[in-house]
Amino acid sequence: MKKTILSLAGTASLMVNLAGSAFAQANDIINLKPTTGQWVNMANLDIGSMLSAIVQLIMVVAALAFFFMLVIGGIQWLVSGGDKAGTEGAKNRITAALIGLVIVFSAWAITSLIEKFFDIHILNVNIPTI
Repeated sequence: MKKTILSLAGTASLMVNLAGSAFAQANDIINLKPTTGQWVNMANLDIGSMLSAIVQLIMVVAALAFFFMLVIGGIQWLVSGGDKAGTEGAKNRITAALIGLVIVFSAWAITSLIEKFFDIHILNVNIPTI
């Protein structure tokens, strides 16, 4: 017990003595933003442009998912060979792909219409800085 208390006291005194040297360090601010090259625009990103890029990425991913689901449904229909269950599964897959495409396109169209008619830019979020 005595050993533990002595080691804790020694560690605590060492921490207190070393804290002064840490506070005495220079407070230089290092600017890590790139000034030239291809990464200059990355340093000036804001929430609105990131949100817009994310929505565009989601649209591309949704279009690719629609395309692949449509192709898989078509292949499934061809491979079914007249089997009722296989043909029905392929029809359901193609229908689901088309419904997904309609949902994604209508969401994009609604946001575009809101931006055009009401001049409310949903995808460009401006957060004021302090």
